[in-house]
Amino acid sequence: MSKGNQNSKKSEAGSQKPVRKPKADVKEKAERPKPKAEEIENLAEEPLPTANSKLPTEKMEVHHHPQLDHNPKPWKEYLLEGFMIFIAVMMGFIAENIRENITNDEHARQLTLQLVHDLKADTAQLNYTWHNETQIIKYNDTLLSLLQQPLGKADTRRIQKLAANSHSMWPFHPSPGGMGAIKNELHLKQFSNSDIISYFSRYERHIELLHTAQEINLQYQRTYLDPFLTQHFTPANLIAAFSDSSMPNAQMRELTQRDIDQLASDVVLIRIITKEMVVDNRLLMNDAVSMLHYVTKQYQLQD
Repeated sequence: MSKGNQNSKKSEAGSQKPVRKPKADVKEKAERPKPKAEEIENLAEEPLPTANSKLPTEKMEVHHHPQLDHNPKPWKEYLLEGFMIFIAVMMGFIAENIRENITNDEHARQLTLQLVHDLKADTAQLNYTWHNETQIIKYNDTLLSLLQQPLGKADTRRIQKLAANSHSMWPFHPSPGGMGAIKNELHLKQFSNSDIISYFSRYERHIELLHTAQEINLQYQRTYLDPFLTQHFTPANLIAAFSDSSMPNAQMRELTQRDIDQLASDVVLIRIITKEMVVDNRLLMNDAVSMLHYVTKQYQLQD
């Protein structure tokens, strides 16, 4: 090696300064406690971990429930708890009973209002029917008076008109809505503790009686009046007799005194059953009015 190179290396080595470590490292080393001899021996005795060795597990903490002291309660506390449970059950029962009563009262009110509406409709229909059936009785009476005359003096024109007027009937059809609905709810104490069922029974009995009279009257008309009209009226007179705007003429077909007498006897039967219908009508009218007053008062409804 040449002297120039040696001199350059010396100059570079002389130019580099020694590196000082930070004081903190020195301080840490100074503060780090030296291991004791016993700790070193213990570490030397512990085996080194291998690939198959298990990792150390943490110890599980066991929580023990505290021992509670169950001291017997005084009998007064048991009695008080039982009494409070009894009061709660009774209050629930009373509340449910009140709610059910309110619901039943409203339901009964709606049904009775419907019944009142039906009875008012029935009374209006009965009055209308009674007026027309009473007029038919007057036609029967006048016709009977004319049929007492001999055929030669008989007013056949009026006989035809009155015979057609007697061939009329005004049937009564009750409104069964409210009554039928209440019958299905008779288990309600609002109805079971009342006299409404007796009013129903009497009303329905008279309805059946009136319907029987109506059926008989209809049978009499078909048996007695229809043959007389078809055998002795001309077609034109038959149309005119049932028309409100025209009157039949005096012409009649194959009419004899025997036919006049037979018609008089038949009209007597028709008048009897028509009068029976009028009587039954008034019975029903009285029943409807009595029931209407009872229901209005019993259930505090507006009349």
